[in-house]
Amino acid sequence: MSPETALTELRDGLEIALWVGGPLLLVVLVVGVVVGVIQAATQLNEPTIAFVAKAVALTAALFATGSYLLGVLVEYTTTLFQRLPHLIG
Repeated sequence: MSPETALTELRDGLEIALWVGGPLLLVVLVVGVVVGVIQAATQLNEPTIAFVAKAVALTAALFATGSYLLGVLVEYTTTLFQRLPHLIG
């Protein structure tokens, strides 16, 4: 395997990781900021509230996008296994 091929496969893997993890991390980030602003405005600094809100938002995001994200992972894995004999030599 040439270094260019290895870097291409590494880039593809990182891109898939970004596509799968990005939306979920973005949802948790937005909910965390909103809950933080609300807690700062009301002076109610309870860490459990932020954790529960983030957990609920992450669960909702997984229910909403889970099948799409799983499809992306399955497609990438299938194509990687099909390319494996060509990558090895």
